[in-house]
Amino acid sequence: MEPGRRAPDALIPPGRLRDLLLTALLFAAALIAYFPARGGGRILDDDLHITLPQLRSLGGLWRIWFEIGATQQYYPVLHTAFWVEHRLWGDSLVGYHLINVLEHACAAGLVVVLMRQLRLPGAWLAAFVFALHPVCVESVAWIAEQKNTLSTVFALGAAIAYLDFDRERRPSRYWLALGLFALALLSKTVVFTLPAVLLVVAWWRRARLDFRQDVRPLLPWFALGGAVSLITISVEGTLLAGVGAAFTLTPVERILLAGRAFWFYLGELFWPVGLTFYYPKWEVTGGAWWQYLYPLAAAALAAWLWVLARRRRGPLAAFLCFAGTLVPILGFFNVEWFVFSYVADHLQYLSILCVVIPLAAGLATGVDRLPDPLRRLAPAAAAALVATLGTLTWLQCGRYADPEAFYRAALENNPSSAAAHNNLGTVLDKLPGRLPEAIAQYEEALRLGPNAPEGEENLGTALLKDPARHAEAAVHLEAALRLRPGRKSTHDKLAAALSDLPGRLPDAIAQYQASLEIDPKDPVVHNLLGIDLMQDPGRLGEAEAEFEAALRYKPDFAEAHNNLGNVFRRMPGRLNDAINEFDEALRLKPDFAQAHNGLGLTLAQMPGRLDDAMAEFREALRLAPDFAGAHGNLGIALLMTPGRLEDSIGEFKESVRLDPDFAPGWHMLGIALMRSGDPTDAAAAFRRELSLSPGNAAAQQALDAATQQAGGH
Repeated sequence: MEPGRRAPDALIPPGRLRDLLLTALLFAAALIAYFPARGGGRILDDDLHITLPQLRSLGGLWRIWFEIGATQQYYPVLHTAFWVEHRLWGDSLVGYHLINVLEHACAAGLVVVLMRQLRLPGAWLAAFVFALHPVCVESVAWIAEQKNTLSTVFALGAAIAYLDFDRERRPSRYWLALGLFALALLSKTVVFTLPAVLLVVAWWRRARLDFRQDVRPLLPWFALGGAVSLITISVEGTLLAGVGAAFTLTPVERILLAGRAFWFYLGELFWPVGLTFYYPKWEVTGGAWWQYLYPLAAAALAAWLWVLARRRRGPLAAFLCFAGTLVPILGFFNVEWFVFSYVADHLQYLSILCVVIPLAAGLATGVDRLPDPLRRLAPAAAAALVATLGTLTWLQCGRYADPEAFYRAALENNPSSAAAHNNLGTVLDKLPGRLPEAIAQYEEALRLGPNAPEGEENLGTALLKDPARHAEAAVHLEAALRLRPGRKSTHDKLAAALSDLPGRLPDAIAQYQASLEIDPKDPVVHNLLGIDLMQDPGRLGEAEAEFEAALRYKPDFAEAHNNLGNVFRRMPGRLNDAINEFDEALRLKPDFAQAHNGLGLTLAQMPGRLDDAMAEFREALRLAPDFAGAHGNLGIALLMTPGRLEDSIGEFKESVRLDPDFAPGWHMLGIALMRSGDPTDAAAAFRRELSLSPGNAAAQQALDAATQQAGGH
């Protein structure tokens, strides 16, 4: 279809009522086709797009707009939309999925308006094909890709407004168009190609380009698109840091990649079968002769369309728009997704329209020229096409209904995807009893993609959940830091692993200190650092400073109050200060068993307060019956109380039953048994203590005494 001709619509007759009915049908069809994905869980980076806790206030909204780095990418319009949505339905995912589908349907409806602006037929066919094409599923069923649907709505609105300006030259229309383009850019920068598309459209309509009429109005658009793109490149530079090996392509290899990706995306539109989230990553090399066929074929197609343009400009215009909108993701520029694969369905969401619109217009024009009997079959054929696409979309959406099924489906299509194994691991990691499977998935991911910092950190984090594997966890977390230095979460996790390893406490302290250099105001890390420092009697003053720092940044931090109380009770003359801290911890958290236990230990050191101490230990045990330390402490208090020896032995036995590896508990049990006149069982308790702490002179001396006494009996 060429400009200037009247736009027949033989497939669907015009009419306002018909338009309203078709609009309702379009939205209903989209909602039905995407229904299986309505309850889908979070995948990949959804957690970074659904508004983070620190951004959910009005101050957070300010940060979204004016603090670059507050969000993963500087897309303030997108993240404002997520901010509003979180206000409406919080973390319920159904709302996010619904909004994505509605925005997609709106974009499809705007296709009708755009095509009528261009006087192209087949508008409703194009709208339904776009709404129901399965290639769009990745953009619509994946919550994070609301950036695609939202930016496309704004981009199409900008194009429609600009075409209206181009016809009537009304300044208000121009500024409306430019404003919508700015909103599109701030939703996803990839739409910066829109002014180039509008220039191609102007050439297609007028067979030439006039600087004053066509180029000059769009110069601010190019400038705005360039400026926002530079911001995006700067922000995303941190995302690409540490994965440079994935982007070491020569100029020749980038051309080879672009040619292959062009045909891949075009092929997907005409044969949308075998769609998957992670496509196998191609090996692009200039040494393979057959890879040159892709760019050569694309160049030959462009040359043929150039010749054809002497009679029909439409096909060349469609080619230029399709290839032009793909330019940002063909391989000429580094894209984070290239770490996983050089292609992805969501990358071509906007570009699809550059094929769907001209193809629908061409079909409608061709149908209009058919004999009457064949023309009557056109609506049925169009309905069959739309129904087929809708069915494929429904089936594809089913994969998004469950995160585990989603990643397993991706692995069925691409078993060698390290990313799919890694992300399946993150899903299994959160499910009760599935930790071994998660670890196996992380290990497979690292086998397929070694030297991946995220994979090393994920595996280390999973191993950290098993106390027996903290040494292994430390190895992987150290590797993650080597591959990606300066990541706060890795420092924190490595410190937690090292804290439990013999002789590694100084290293753990150093890791927490490195974390605080990145974020000096993190109360949790100040508290954890204080706990490690508190293990060295000579560093209680430093521990005190860390707990006070934690409380400075989070005054209602009950755990820090409790830990500060434990520091004070070990310092001469600070017992009253300790009591004040434990009281404050219990005021903030009345069911805090550890604070009751700490308060009991403090009271036990004060003359005449032993009964009060025992009351605190009993309260701790009421709140936490399996609290081995509180049983042991109550046992000591009972041991100090006349006539309560048997009760104390019962508490010590319960303590070591709950924590068989607690050497001091076995020691106190041995002492109590010695006092009860049972040296044989006391000797057994001391032997157990020595097995847990070999070389302990006090334990050996107690064992010798118990053995001698037992022999005397």
